[in-house]
Amino acid sequence: MTEPTTHTLEVPGGTLHYDVHDDMREAGESDAPILLMIGSPMDARGFTALAGHFGDRTVVTYDPRGIGRSTRTDGAAESTPELHADDLHRLIDALGGGPVDVFASSGGAVNGLALVARHPEQVRTLVAHEPPAAQVLPDRERALAAVADIRQTYDKEGFGPAMVKFFAVVGHQGEIPADFADQPRPSPAEFGLPAEDDGTRDDALFAQNLVTCTHYEPDFEALRAAGTRVVLGVGVESAGQLAYRAGVAVAERLGTEPVTFPGNHGGFLDDTFGAPGDPDNFAVTLRQVLTG
Repeated sequence: MTEPTTHTLEVPGGTLHYDVHDDMREAGESDAPILLMIGSPMDARGFTALAGHFGDRTVVTYDPRGIGRSTRTDGAAESTPELHADDLHRLIDALGGGPVDVFASSGGAVNGLALVARHPEQVRTLVAHEPPAAQVLPDRERALAAVADIRQTYDKEGFGPAMVKFFAVVGHQGEIPADFADQPRPSPAEFGLPAEDDGTRDDALFAQNLVTCTHYEPDFEALRAAGTRVVLGVGVESAGQLAYRAGVAVAERLGTEPVTFPGNHGGFLDDTFGAPGDPDNFAVTLRQVLTG
């Protein structure tokens, strides 16, 4: 793919930065809709490897508000899925109004579900990969309590201790036990994380998005009524984990079957972000879903 062009979009309470990867579409050789790739708290960089497999169409990536290059001026402490959905609605308008195809990962998948519930006319197909929508789980109270404990740990002790608990929650196999928050945890240093509290409390994951994302319950009535094709994706290597289970649960509520993708929660990532996924084969599956 050619180098992307970067653009900015003013939205209420912030400025979004987004990248347009244009190849065959500008040459008039593809009539496929724009493919928008979104995450949260992942920014545009996380989709570089995956976008490279779709050089036959226009791909757009972006940094959500308060993340990466995108700034916020609203003074709010948290960002809700509804707020992210409004940003995405405005971004799609700036791209021509759609309908677009959307690949959405993790918190971005939750935001994508909120977008389709509110603006289904803007999205042809949404592929929502492992949305951590803990509200839909049978063990929702225990799962949400574990999330609340992560946030409390962040507020009291800072980034390192909170990230250790985050790893424990997202990697846990099966339902969350009632005593999960009280179980002993390794030290942050064992994960290469800072053990000292630097005093900051503005992390995009813990401060802005963790609670609002996991506590969001999709509007299933609106999603079922939408003309948008909604496909839930799960990673073959993350079976039993919270986001996998939530993806299966959302699909069940929509009356569909989830599609299994290669890799784990980050199966589309290359080795830029530590342990690599399988972006080549992930892209094959995504292309099949989008054309299916």
